[in-house]
Amino acid sequence: MATEFSVWLEDHPGTLADLAEAMAKNAVNILAIHATPCPKQGIVQFITNHPDAAMEALSDIGLDYTTRDVLLLTLTNEPGALARLARSLATAAININALYITMNGQIVLDVSDIHKAQEITMALGIR
Repeated sequence: MATEFSVWLEDHPGTLADLAEAMAKNAVNILAIHATPCPKQGIVQFITNHPDAAMEALSDIGLDYTTRDVLLLTLTNEPGALARLARSLATAAININALYITMNGQIVLDVSDIHKAQEITMALGIR
């Protein structure tokens, strides 16, 4: 499991730079990041190597944030790997709420039942 941060940023030049600079100033490495635009703002979701320092960095620049636990998984790089995972979760009635990729090719998975999903991924040999 990993801690995912979600922050709302105003939609104008420099807001992502401010966030990234605050992380760098606190020696926080962003391992995965996903951003989606919305009217007049955008949501940025990311995982770091040091959640406590990331919380401090966000507080330092006055950004409100939420956190949630997500799965951080390494899938084999072959056809059908994601299909097998998604089908196994669907069969167990687990919804995939969000999925994105880390800088080193792992997947970040937000699901409706993280503990049950973790059991399924372990049974599939996915770590």
